[in-house]
Amino acid sequence: MKSLNKRFVYFICMVSAMGGLLFGYDWVVIGGAKPFYELFFGISDSPLMQGVAMTTALIGCLVGAMIAGAMADKYGRKPLLIISAVLFTVSAVATGVFDDFTLFNIARFVGGIGIGIASALSPMYIAEISPSAIRGKLVSLNQMTIVLGILGAQIANWLIAEDVPSSFGSTEILSSWNGQMGWRWMFWAEAVPASLFLLLAFFIPESPRWQVLRGYQSQAQATLTHIGGEEYARTEMDTIRQSVNADASAEKAGLKTLFSRKYATVLTLGIIIAVFQQWCGTNVIFNYAQEIFSAAGYSVGDVLFNIVVTGVANVIFTIVALFTIDRWGRRSLMLFGAGSLSVIYLILGTCYHFHVTGFGMVILVVLAISAYAMTLGPVTWVLLAEIFPNRVRGIAMATCTFALWVGSCTLTFFFPPMNAALGSSGSFWIYSAICCAGFLYFLRRCPETKGKSLEDLEKQLVK
Repeated sequence: MKSLNKRFVYFICMVSAMGGLLFGYDWVVIGGAKPFYELFFGISDSPLMQGVAMTTALIGCLVGAMIAGAMADKYGRKPLLIISAVLFTVSAVATGVFDDFTLFNIARFVGGIGIGIASALSPMYIAEISPSAIRGKLVSLNQMTIVLGILGAQIANWLIAEDVPSSFGSTEILSSWNGQMGWRWMFWAEAVPASLFLLLAFFIPESPRWQVLRGYQSQAQATLTHIGGEEYARTEMDTIRQSVNADASAEKAGLKTLFSRKYATVLTLGIIIAVFQQWCGTNVIFNYAQEIFSAAGYSVGDVLFNIVVTGVANVIFTIVALFTIDRWGRRSLMLFGAGSLSVIYLILGTCYHFHVTGFGMVILVVLAISAYAMTLGPVTWVLLAEIFPNRVRGIAMATCTFALWVGSCTLTFFFPPMNAALGSSGSFWIYSAICCAGFLYFLRRCPETKGKSLEDLEKQLVK
């Protein structure tokens, strides 16, 4: 597109994707703070309370995802992005302030609501505002910022934490700066990008597709003209109007409509894609890196460095995804991701079974992160933002994001007891079997969506 205003398009997409940045940071920062706040709150010997602390934000994600769709359909995409920025900022400050475990979890819950809203709204907003030829790359920017947020949290945790001598026991760690203040600064650091997101969110336009659905024709025309010129705006407006006019009751779409027989196939596909992204097991590595690397023979200090290594790999291979997703296609990447993770987890579980330790285990973990980062991580969000019709996209995206966070919540909460019962080897063998099942499902059901308009996909996927 010669007339594409790339500077404007990339600006609004990057601002929206800052929700992903904060999502990634807030999601992972707790992993680095975990060895210290557990001692501070006296829960280091309670797997149940450890699971509660790790899961509270995820429960907030469920709430955020649950309310995001209906509110975004009623009030627009932009206001919800602003609300998520406010919640991120409040949570970042409050989590580090509280000395009470209950209040700490409430603050994490508030941040989780922000994650739930941003994770549903950011990719959907980008998909609705992007030209189809580069939509995959632009929606993948959201995943790019997620992994940058993850890496930012990992680096912040590593730099903020003072060295922990291997001779230190729990008492020494608790009385150290890390045990009293360091973990707080890990959470407080998020307030800087959260405040920037809150400021910039006021300068992006509303989604033109939402504006057409709500009857704001002139505003939608103006936004599309700014994106690609008058001819592009006319073409897009005609296509969107045809989609809306095909169903005169478009504004009334809700859960009852979404769960009707008409949308059953595409909704099932979306929910399975969303849950599989979590149940494939890679996110356990971020949340429970301490346990995984400790089982491979590493000390606390080395664990924090190894976490940064995985974060760098995560960023590098997400960048690879930006250049492959509109070339190789969504379906090919989903198959490659599920298949390669199944093999890597099988090997990783076998190594744990035979008590293999050292750098080779780090390599296997990095390979798993890399495979996920260039496939399942970004492609999931792209597919979820693409496969649903205009009429139900808001509520469908929220429903699938809710399912994704249910998957994440169950995965995160049950990993400690599962790992205790089966060991690292058994846990990774289970993830290998799940990935194998995902590969077989995608081989039969996953469509190719690259290069097609959202309206064309609606005709293909909804009969």
